[in-house]
Amino acid sequence: MVHVLVRHKVADYSRWKEAFDAHLNTRRHAGETDFRLFQSVDDPREVVLMSDWDSLEQARKFMSSDDMKKRMQEAGVVGAPDVQYIEDARTVRRTAAD
Repeated sequence: MVHVLVRHKVADYSRWKEAFDAHLNTRRHAGETDFRLFQSVDDPREVVLMSDWDSLEQARKFMSSDDMKKRMQEAGVVGAPDVQYIEDARTVRRTAAD
């Protein structure tokens, strides 16, 4: 599994979120299995998304598609997004027993 980490600013979070949610099935059919969405505590227009993908090939194909670029622009993404492809190196799950 590969993760895609995307960081960008949006003109209006509500407008961006509506467009992001409307694109759920498209992302799923492209190979996205899960995602987590974060917002900066200092600037709510700064959005960070970490999504999980079946394969690096699927993730790269989707993220570099003309459709994705068009949808980001329509959703109000400001400037170029910072996109990184990452893998798990180590996971630690904390419990009350730690």
